[in-house]
Amino acid sequence: MSLSPQELSAATRAIEEHQRILVVCHANVDPDALSGALSCFELFRSIGKDVTVVCPDSPPESLQFLPGFDRVEEELADSQNFIITVNLSEGVEVDKLRYTVEDNRVNIIVSPRNGRIRPQQISLGEGEQRYDLIVVVDTADLPLLGSLYLQHVDLFAEVPVLNIDHHISNTRYGQLQLIDTTSASVTEVLYHWFTHVPNWREKITGDLATLLLTGLITDTRSFQNPNTTPRSLEVAAELLDLGARQQEIIQHIYKTKPLTTLKIWGRALNRIQVDDRAKIAWSAVSREDLAEMGAQSKEVSGILDELISTIPDADVHVIFVEMEDGEIKASMRSSPAIDANVLAAQLFKGGGHPRASGFRLPQAANFQLAVLEAVQKIREGMARQQSAGERLPAPERKLPVQPAPLPAPAKNEPQETAHKTASSIDIVEELSGKKRQKKRPGAKPETEGSDAK
Repeated sequence: MSLSPQELSAATRAIEEHQRILVVCHANVDPDALSGALSCFELFRSIGKDVTVVCPDSPPESLQFLPGFDRVEEELADSQNFIITVNLSEGVEVDKLRYTVEDNRVNIIVSPRNGRIRPQQISLGEGEQRYDLIVVVDTADLPLLGSLYLQHVDLFAEVPVLNIDHHISNTRYGQLQLIDTTSASVTEVLYHWFTHVPNWREKITGDLATLLLTGLITDTRSFQNPNTTPRSLEVAAELLDLGARQQEIIQHIYKTKPLTTLKIWGRALNRIQVDDRAKIAWSAVSREDLAEMGAQSKEVSGILDELISTIPDADVHVIFVEMEDGEIKASMRSSPAIDANVLAAQLFKGGGHPRASGFRLPQAANFQLAVLEAVQKIREGMARQQSAGERLPAPERKLPVQPAPLPAPAKNEPQETAHKTASSIDIVEELSGKKRQKKRPGAKPETEGSDAK
């Protein structure tokens, strides 16, 4: 499903009409989510908005090269103040103002210079919200924001939400949505939005182009994943023309890894298990493994690609990671024979894409046993799909209570999109070269038509 002009216009109008914008992305952030959030920060700030970017946990050190990385905050500041107003219209002048805290009470002491302050001159009220618009990036459902959402549910209920995503499992929360499930990454969705607005396109700098290309490269695994489309390659070529630093991205994402990351990858690859009959391959990393290697759970990101390369004949690949808090996070990839999104949604209330999805399991007394039980459920789900051609939609989820909606965009019309795969990033360079040859000197790049975790 591509983005309609009405959806793009409604989202643009929301940005233009609001000033204090909060941009957030899901917990256990990946390169696409962080690049998308920072892309919004760069663009919105360039048009004069007051922008705050909050990531629920510390981003991986490997992403420190991203422009604006140092502007990311991990916690949400208090959203508003409580105001006590003293009406001085009767000629009262204030001499001193002080406060004391005792017995779980705050005493605010106002000493008048002349006149007298009476209780009827006191009024109470809530101050203005710190943010007037929330932009949620690359997040299929609000609870995936983790503590950022759970500790600030009222904020998300009171402030309008713009939901920007590319996951088929997105629950369509918020008053406005920019959801394009045909896009390979959330940064591809943002590219089409940013270039849809003429004066925004002019503000795409080399830094912003690098952020957008980072998400596209990482979510397609250097354009090797099946979610790569001809349009994705066109977007990548355009971003190179706009100054994206491709080699910088490749160097930091794929060629620079801390020793602790290499150690934990080695442990995970050494523990690969394969069920040839069911065609499933999996590995697991426990908290004990992380502690022994001095690694963090976020360093496991990327092992799944190695697992796929090592066992290419499996229909399903899964990596299980026991997080620092004991929760178990699983990432899953599948061949065209299996719908990974359906498996994750129906078996574990997870979701994502047909070929790439994820889910979470509660803390378990025995991590290895919990993994084996999950693998058995996946085997059974695969068997049902293969025997019955099962492609059922993900179960419906109850959406959070939302305030009065902004003007709703028109419903999007379905549009067919051709899909092809590419195996090398060199295709991007070739496309980019062809585009440069076709352009007249000084001509601007053509605007691409408008089109879970």
